[in-house]
Amino acid sequence: MSRVYNFSAGPAVLPEEVLQEAADEMLDYKGCGMSVMEMSHRSKVYDDIIKEAEADLRELMNIPDNYDVLFLQGGASQQFAAIPMNLMKNKKAGYIITGQWAKKAAAEAKKYGEVVELASSADKTFTYIPDCSDLAITDDMDYVYICENNTIYGTKYKQLPNTKGVDLVADVSSCFLSEPVDVSKYALIYGGVQKNVGPAGVVVVIIRKDLVRDDVMPFTPTMLKYKTQADSASLYNTPPCYNIYICGKVFKWLKKLGGLEKMKELNEEKAKVLYDFLDQSKLFKGTVEKKDRSLMNVPFVTGDKELDAKFVEEAAKAGFVNLKGHRTVGGMRASIYNAMPKEGVEKLVEFMREFEKKNL
Repeated sequence: MSRVYNFSAGPAVLPEEVLQEAADEMLDYKGCGMSVMEMSHRSKVYDDIIKEAEADLRELMNIPDNYDVLFLQGGASQQFAAIPMNLMKNKKAGYIITGQWAKKAAAEAKKYGEVVELASSADKTFTYIPDCSDLAITDDMDYVYICENNTIYGTKYKQLPNTKGVDLVADVSSCFLSEPVDVSKYALIYGGVQKNVGPAGVVVVIIRKDLVRDDVMPFTPTMLKYKTQADSASLYNTPPCYNIYICGKVFKWLKKLGGLEKMKELNEEKAKVLYDFLDQSKLFKGTVEKKDRSLMNVPFVTGDKELDAKFVEEAAKAGFVNLKGHRTVGGMRASIYNAMPKEGVEKLVEFMREFEKKNL
């Protein structure tokens, strides 16, 4: 069977080069006589794997020395609780609600302190990013929280909020490693890797060292304390070893391509192919305000639910899979993460043109 073009929002497409390398090493990793799936996380071989992965990530993102890099379990959703438990010293934080994940993060944080909704785009079904230039931020807020790229709705912050000196915390799951980022602008930046970086099961947390402390909420589980994880270099317990190994291979793939500047250039080219078609199509329509469009997640509709369903079904038969929109919004969504080749987007647009001709 030939490989399909996988437009899933996550778990998502991975670079074929990485998958082939992993397949070649499945039974015997670099002459050690076993798979990475089988080896002890306390072994010298694995210690080299995780340390090299961290070093490559630091190089790719130019992560300052005063930040810790943690490879954790529980996915991005577990961070919804870990963040307030570790960072809410004054028990007050500001949240900007631009989609389901920011909404869920705010709901979780309310269990641990006061959550101030600083801005929201719920009034237009999260199809835009609100103006964040002059928010009602107060000095007693421990942090301001955003979801930087909204997977379900296809929006992306093009400019970070003016936090007026308050620490910024960002969930970057869907745009992680898709473009250069100035880590120093964030107090904590994190992402589930199953969209742009690796298999589901790992969340990468990049946190400023002064926020890694003992004086967290007293009921914070040991496993959810950033200090526990930082002190043990992400090896407090058995980590998702194989998944981190794959992430490490993706980091090397990105470096080989030319780093995040080159990746952004490629992502912009891919997204332009699809957005240009949507902007002139008489059948398909993008759902996001142009100024806030994501390079990673592109939602679109025909305006007819039955026709949407027909498109998804026929596209899958033609080898374009996982184009159905999130269950909460319907329609279609093409997630065109780093590993999706431009050819895949071009072929999708060819299919959409033919579908339009037959169904107008």
